[in-house]
Amino acid sequence: MTVDFDVVVLGAGPGGYVAAIRAAQLGLKTAIVEERWWGGVCLNLGCVPTKSLLRNAELVRTLTTQGQALGVTGQFSFDYGKAFSRSRAVSERMVKGVHFLMRKNRVTELSGRGEFGEAGSLIVSSSDGPAQTIRFENCVIATGARPKGLPDVEPGPRVVTYAEQIMAEELPGSIVICGAGPIGVEFAYVLASYGVEVTLVEYLDRVLPGEDREVSAELTKAYRRLGVKVMTGRVVESISQDRDLARVTIRPVAGGEPVELAAERVLLSLGFTPRTEGYGLERTGVELTERGAIAVDDRMRTSVAGLYAVGDVTGQLMLAHVAEAQAQVAVETMAGRGTFPVDYTMSPRATYCQPQVASFGLTEQRARDLGHAVKVSKFPFAANGKAWALGEATGFVKIVADARHGEILGAHMVGPDVSELLPELTLAQMWDLTAEEVGRNIHAHPSLSEAIKEAAEGVTGPMVNF
Repeated sequence: MTVDFDVVVLGAGPGGYVAAIRAAQLGLKTAIVEERWWGGVCLNLGCVPTKSLLRNAELVRTLTTQGQALGVTGQFSFDYGKAFSRSRAVSERMVKGVHFLMRKNRVTELSGRGEFGEAGSLIVSSSDGPAQTIRFENCVIATGARPKGLPDVEPGPRVVTYAEQIMAEELPGSIVICGAGPIGVEFAYVLASYGVEVTLVEYLDRVLPGEDREVSAELTKAYRRLGVKVMTGRVVESISQDRDLARVTIRPVAGGEPVELAAERVLLSLGFTPRTEGYGLERTGVELTERGAIAVDDRMRTSVAGLYAVGDVTGQLMLAHVAEAQAQVAVETMAGRGTFPVDYTMSPRATYCQPQVASFGLTEQRARDLGHAVKVSKFPFAANGKAWALGEATGFVKIVADARHGEILGAHMVGPDVSELLPELTLAQMWDLTAEEVGRNIHAHPSLSEAIKEAAEGVTGPMVNF
């Protein structure tokens, strides 16, 4: 059977399902193809269930460290199994929401694996029935990415990726996490809060190496207070596993003697590589980058007319909200509508451990390297009343601005719920508001957002409360 569509979307993660919805809203006859994870890794194994687990971990940490100060007395216990079950329920609820949105927008859902056939066609195969051929005018490729591994290291019962760890209902007594990027530090927070002995190993010289150095230093202090052993500047030489333990041999990057770490489990958190194999892309002639991603322009067009790509498969900023933004750009372009290309430098980034980390734009060092005359202002949450009321008066808001005009070049925050503060600053940057104008905006008191106001005021003059 052959069916014709204006748009076919391959992959139903955040980039894919948003592309399908937007295409249908613009009046295009649309289908979406997904083999397994409706809602993508984000809703099933990543963004959403991890935030559920993090919330439980925050409550555990608050009660164990601040219970007496908060007036909580008596005996209490924590059941990770219940936290796990809640995370799966949250995930399932959000996946059902994706299916609801497909029905609401009259998008045709096709469950199965899509593979490109002749020009302008996709063959969808499933175990439920015969394969069907879908013809399309345009296709959005949103196949995501897969975890990077280590040479000669095979995942097994004691060596896992994020996917196995988030689906594990029972916790190990100890774990070595290889990689201190966002996924590594988020899992470290959850596991350490539940009493797991956590060792965090990072090849580069600091945790969250993509963030501002002061942010990395603040988070390292917080993690050491949490009981996490942080080992940076270490290369993983080998990993072995037997029935009882996994063993990780590491060596200082700068040279030195190797050290063996033993734990009940090892989590590989080494980043992702675009998922381009197994979809017949070679038949399309789509150009790939040197790193194996699908090459796209600023309108998400590939090298082949009618084919677009969005999300992690493009190898750009691998974040769900960036995939969603790319999806809108792609569909609006194919529909001939005006659109806003994605500015990856100024896109928001967030890591949801506690203290949270949120940032966008240029770091102080990067701004100077690019030749900007820079003014930096930093306001600590130790001077914020709401942060003290929450019992989370750690971290800071740091704004990097152009010294001459006060234009915001970037912001870097570590502290309580700072991901919720980020949109004010990204919106200001998008519409060319200066730090002075942000500082003049009246913020509710008491609120964490006052830290934004104070840091903005500090760019052009003295802060009132610090």
